Amino acid sequence: MVTVILLAFVAGCTASKPLPTKRVSPTPPTLTLTTPSPTVSAKDEGTWSVLQRGEPGYVVMMRHALAPGTGDPPNFRLEDCSTQRNLSAQGRAQAVRMGEAFRRRHIQVARILSSQWCRCLETARLMNLGPVEAFPAINSFFSSMSAESARTAQVRKFIVDNRNTQGLIILVTHQVNITGLTDLVPQSGESIVLRANQQDRVELVGRIDP
Repeated sequence: MVTVILLAFVAGCTASKPLPTKRVSPTPPTLTLTTPSPTVSAKDEGTWSVLQRGEPGYVVMMRHALAPGTGDPPNFRLEDCSTQRNLSAQGRAQAVRMGEAFRRRHIQVARILSSQWCRCLETARLMNLGPVEAFPAINSFFSSMSAESARTAQVRKFIVDNRNTQGLIILVTHQVNITGLTDLVPQSGESIVLRANQQDRVELVGRIDP
């Protein structure tokens, strides 16, 4: 499978094991799964601790905050939020809490990029961690699965290219995009932390619950 940032190895995790990836080029980078800690709270705190070190190359792929429903209405238009599935009041409050969690732990955020869908942009803005940049490579392909391979390859390459970038990169995106890269199915507001190693392999560092 193929992979927008929290990455690094969680203290105490077992050895990594590779996940299958879709080959969209002769030698695409692959994803390695690090077995998570059996205790959820320990898993979260271990991942936060990794990010607090301030080491380069960590990328968080975050699913947008709570937006009840599935997909988008038939009359969906990217430029018109009123035609889309949007955050609920609970989702907006969740996005604010997510941003507070990063600030409370003094995580240095270098960039925050977002899908062009309104629910992702609103999530990113409500987190209030810096200027939000639209990043089409992490747009949803829920209604056009033929775009999965190309977009996943773009995200994988982005993570590899930012292996030496100082500060965390956060990609606010959709469940299908995260699953396409990692085989994981995150809940609304959940963060998947990734990092590329020296062999251009994208590795799963950990998960942070919303």
